This record gives sequence, C-alpha cells and structure tokens, in this order.
Amino acid sequence: MTFDKLTEEDVKFQFITPAIEDAGWNKNQFKFEYSFTDGEIQIRGDKTNRGPKKRADYLLLYKPNLPIAIVEAKDQYHSLGDGIQQAVDYANILDIPFAFSSNGTGFLERDRINGTEREISLDEFPSPEELWERYKLSKEFTPTEEKIVTQPYYYDINSNKEPRYYQRIAINRTIEAIAKGQNRILLVMATGTGKTFTAFQIAHRLKESGLKKKILYLADRNILIDQTMDNDFKPFEKVMTKIEKKEMDTSYEIYFALYQQLVDDKKSKQPFTSLEPEFFDLIIVDECHRGSASQDSEWRQILEYFHTATQIGMTATPKETKKISNIDYFGEPIYTYSLKDGIKDGFLAPYKVIRIGIDKDLMGYRPEKGKKDKNGNLIEDREYNVLDFDKNIILEKRRKLVAKKITEFLKKTDRFSKTIVFCVDTEHADAMRHYLINENSDLVAENERYIMRITGNDEEGKRQLDYFISNNEKYPTIVTTSKLLTTGVDCKTCKLIVLDRNINSMTEFKQIIGRGTRIEEKYGKNHFTILDFRNNSRKFVDPEFDGEPISVADIDIDKPIFTLSPKIDGYKPPKPKPKINDVDVNIILEQNQCYDSNGNLITENLINYSKNKLIEEYNDLNTFLSKWTSEMKRNAIIDELYQHDIFLDELREAAGNKDIDDFDLICHIAFDKKPLTRQERANNVKKRGYLNKYEGIAKQVINGLIDKYASDGIEDIENIQVLDNEPFRNFGSPIKIVKAFGGKNNLLNAMHDLKRELFI
Repeated sequence: MTFDKLTEEDVKFQFITPAIEDAGWNKNQFKFEYSFTDGEIQIRGDKTNRGPKKRADYLLLYKPNLPIAIVEAKDQYHSLGDGIQQAVDYANILDIPFAFSSNGTGFLERDRINGTEREISLDEFPSPEELWERYKLSKEFTPTEEKIVTQPYYYDINSNKEPRYYQRIAINRTIEAIAKGQNRILLVMATGTGKTFTAFQIAHRLKESGLKKKILYLADRNILIDQTMDNDFKPFEKVMTKIEKKEMDTSYEIYFALYQQLVDDKKSKQPFTSLEPEFFDLIIVDECHRGSASQDSEWRQILEYFHTATQIGMTATPKETKKISNIDYFGEPIYTYSLKDGIKDGFLAPYKVIRIGIDKDLMGYRPEKGKKDKNGNLIEDREYNVLDFDKNIILEKRRKLVAKKITEFLKKTDRFSKTIVFCVDTEHADAMRHYLINENSDLVAENERYIMRITGNDEEGKRQLDYFISNNEKYPTIVTTSKLLTTGVDCKTCKLIVLDRNINSMTEFKQIIGRGTRIEEKYGKNHFTILDFRNNSRKFVDPEFDGEPISVADIDIDKPIFTLSPKIDGYKPPKPKPKINDVDVNIILEQNQCYDSNGNLITENLINYSKNKLIEEYNDLNTFLSKWTSEMKRNAIIDELYQHDIFLDELREAAGNKDIDDFDLICHIAFDKKPLTRQERANNVKKRGYLNKYEGIAKQVINGLIDKYASDGIEDIENIQVLDNEPFRNFGSPIKIVKAFGGKNNLLNAMHDLKRELFI
C-alpha cells in the first residue's frame, strides 16, 4: 500500500503504535480509542438521545491511573500538527501534562508544563521514564513524595471498576497535595459523581503508602455512614468500625462516626477528647457544607481538636456565607466537577422543569373581614402570599390541586416513577400524603406503601427509606418529606422531584436537585423532571447555581473555638395554622423548560426552539434543499438535528400533522412553507407532466417510484435494490430495467432527478 492511500487507522497501525512501543511503552501503558465521557443525554419532550463520546486516540499511562500523555492521530492528508489542538484540549480536560499529534511522519509535542512545542521523528518518541522524569522535576518530588503519588489504586478484579477521569483527577491532585504537606483540602463534586468512591481511593492509597494509619470518616446522618461502609469502603471491612454509644475503641484503623457520637453537650468533657489529639492522621468530612465549617458549630471543635490530622472536606455545595465558609477553613477547592460538567459528559441526568403557577400564589390572598377558618377561629386580616401558604395559613383546595397535578403528570408518564415531594414541614408532608393517597386510591389499594411520608419524626417512614432508595424495590413509590431527603440519600431511580416549599438556600436547592441527577439506564432512568409549584426554578438562572464557590466569610477570629451552641430554653409549640377549605384556587400558568446542549434551561416551545436552531444551520431554503436531496447529507442532517435537541417525531406531533414527511416538516417549521403530504407531492409531479420525459418500461418504473414514495417515503426510491420488489417485477428483470434507462448510471441519475422533482 502506498503512503498516499493510508487511512488514519493505517497510520496508527503501521507508524504511530510501533513508534510508541519502540520507545518502551508496553501494552498495559497505553489505551487505544480511549473514551472518557459517556456522551451527553439530550431530551426533547419524552424522547432522549445520547451525543457523541469524547475519545482520545491514545492515552499513555506511566502507572495505572497515572496518565501522562495524549496522542491524536491524523491521516497523511493532514499536517503533522493538525491534531495538536484537539490533543491539547483533551489533555486539559484530563489534567495530563503532555500532548502529541502525528500523521505518521513524526510527532509534534506540546509540553503543557512549560508551554513549549517541538517536532520529533518517529524514533525520538519519549519513553515512560523520560516523560515521568520531566513531570517529576516540574513538581520537585522528593523520593518519599514520589513513593506516595505513585502508590497504586485499589482494583477489584470482580467488579472491574475504575475511576472516571474526573474522579482520577480529584484523587491524584489530593494525593499530590498531601504528599507536599497540605493538610486542609476541599473537593467540590456534584451530587451523583461518586464522592465516596473518590474518598475511598484517597484513603486506600494514603494508607497503603504508610503515610496515614488512622482514618476518621465524619458525616451527620446514619444513612450516609451506612451507605459508605456497605458500598465503596467495603474493602476495609476487616479494619473499620462505626463509633456508637460514644465509645472509642482504639484497635481499628478506619473509623466512621456521626458528629453526634463524638459530642455530648450534657457533659463538660467531650467523648472525642478521650482520644489523643494526634490519634487520627486523616479525617474525611462528608457533606462538609452541613455544619462543621461553621466556626461556632459544636461540630467544628472536633476538627479543631484533631488539628494535626490532614482534613479533606467533600461536598457538592460548598457553603459560603458571612457565618459559614468551607473555603475559609479548607482552602480553595483543589478540584471542582460541577453539575453542568457531569451533564455535559453524560454521567449525570439532565432535567426538565415544569413550573406551575397557582393564582393565589402569584396574586396573593386576603381574607374578607371577619373571615374564620374551618375550626371557627378568626383569621388575621392581611395579605397572604406564597411564602405563607402551608407555613402560616393552609388553603386546603391548594393542597388538593397540587396532589391532583402531581398525579396527572404521573398518569401521563409512569405511575411507578420514584417521586419525592418536598413540603414546607412535617404537617404539610403528612397532608400531602393524605391528598395523594386519595388521588391514587387504586394503587394504594394494591399496596399501602405506594405513598408514604418519610420525615425526621416518622419512625415508620424512616424504616421505609432503604426500600425507597433501592433500585429493585417497587414500594414506596411516592414519598413526601420536608428536609430529610434533601441531602446524601442515594436514590438512583428517582424520576420526579416535586417542589412545594420555598427554598431560599442555594446550597439546599442544589442538594435537592441532586436527588434526581443519578443515571440508571438499566432501570429506564436517564433524565428526570422537576415539578415546581413555588417558582424555585428561578435559581437555575442564578450564576451561583453552577458557578465556582467564592469565599464571602466574615468570621470573628477572636471567638472561642470550643463554645457549644446554646440550648434554646422555654420552647413553645407553634400556633395551629389557620385552615381554610372554601377558597378556590386555579392554575393560571404552566411553563415547560428543558436542559439544552449549552447547559441552559430553555422554554419548551418546541416549534419556536426548533425553528431558531434550523435557521442557524441553514440560512435559506435553497441551502437546505441542496443538502437534503443527497442521501448521505440527508442522513447527516438528521443526525445533526438530534445533536441540536431536535427530534422530528416529537416535532411532527407538536406541529399537529403526523402524515407529513421529514422534509415538509422542516420546511414548514423553519421556512414557513405550506406542508404537503407525500401523496400531494407525488400527484404534483404527475400533474406537471414529469412522466412525459420517459417511454415504455422506463416510464412505468418512474411512475412506480413516485407511487412508492407516496406510500413508503423517500428511502425506498434511493436504493436500486427496490427494483427486486413489486410492482417493478412486473416490468421485467432488474437487468432489463437497467437497459431501458441506457445503463446503470442513467438509472441512478433518473432516480436522483426524481428526488429533486418531488421536493420542488
């Protein structure tokens, strides 16, 4: 094979791969066609489609999970450096120091450490040791530090589970920072991206290297501890324990504890002080936004007491207020992997938002003078708004309407979609359970656990939590709650999140949205819906929703560290909420929005959205027409439309005409052309006398192709094999038909000309 006919695959096989191998890279040190994303899930209506995966031609690793170089290959029609920008882009995403491009004649190397480029021959490709030495020198690793950063990952041959690229970056950056002596580290990773697996690999590598021998994992909820011990930290089961009854057993190596088990505000001597301050070498703080970062928190004293330990804070939502700052305590995040990143890469589920506007919420409610509630109590005469409903006053018909709307959505989609309804408080959660049961009495009759309340004061509900989050358990299906399920609960199959409470905290909002972001395609979960009754979705457009954390803490450094939060004396139960059952409420707004390919929420007016996207791609009808009549280009157009979140079947339904084909649908939406059915187009061709161009068998064949288009669409008239089918068999053998057109090329030209004629 001559060089000028080599494909990209030929160049890889004959030149690039041998050059890499000759430089000393063994088969375990490089991966071909390395896909590092899953491809973004795009949703339009109820349809979903995955975008392309990001894929590097070669990933080179100094040690397993210590990648050091990317190589992008091109065929000989490209220059040596044509692939370097893509290689650099991928190297930047993957946090890799060296990028190479090649067309088989040599390599162009980009050293991302010092920003230089150089051309080298095929036999000058650097060895693993050479690249590592260059990287090591840039980091100024000592022999001890090098031993720590090259400590192998934990690998389970049975599960074959390896870190995703962003987990690897978080792990490696953390290990390097600790090896260099950094003792406060913050990792920000969106809910559902595997923070506990990341924490396990960090703990394993530090423990195996001998740097950290006693490790404490802190959380504030039992379910977070239990999930972690039963799943990602399972390999430590022989050396780990859970601290319970405030008893400290010093014989273990890995400790799991609730803050509450280490602190006792009834005693002057705290349980954790029975251990020496230097007892722990490493402390991992799960969901560190939930209190330990606050300087006056009774939990903060635990971290301050074990101040010699390396402390890693992990959260999806770093809390930055004037009183609480994760950044002030742990420092700037060493790595951030956001919700937007996770959705773009296809590791997290995108979402639709349906905003429901209720008249009394939007316009307020003022009771008439002397108005009494259903219990005969006088209602305070003032303006009540959405912030008051279910907190200070109850409109029973509003609650019924919300339950009815939730049920309508589930009946339209899937009544066994795992659903979380977030309510104002436990009373509201119980009421919503009641109203939802009445709306779904048929399924409740089949199983009483179909709808349940799970709140902090409901022991029976809390016992059902494990069943709710299990992928294999059908019941409970719908749960109502106030705050218990806002954080840390891993329900991978949750498809519907209902917001019927006012969420003022961005941290809490992110955590609630995180309940739906996990993907479980085996169980049909690849996106989720947010049903918002309180206009919380306005937070999606807030830059803080998916932005970088910014420290705004204003902390009094002279404030004593060990001060416990004061107890609140003289507690009085809240007054009963006025309950009104005779005020009508109505829905006056329903807005559908979905997550687009740029990470923005767009109003789901499918026709307007599609029109704008189509005009962006095709400036005028002639440009579109010229591409459409080419079979290859038409297939590319359809694929491209999918990449831009345009699903033709869904669009056809929205346009209200299921009988028009793709061409007329696009022309109608984008260019305001009157849509014609295939039969109308076929009739127009015949009326124009197009058949008079042909005689005999050729005329019969063209007439048959026109009819074939009318009944089955354009695909059937593009393939010459259609002549093997009816009615063309009646006109003679395929060979006879080809002769009637004067040869195969003339027949193909006639078929192509017919396509153009059909689309005039």
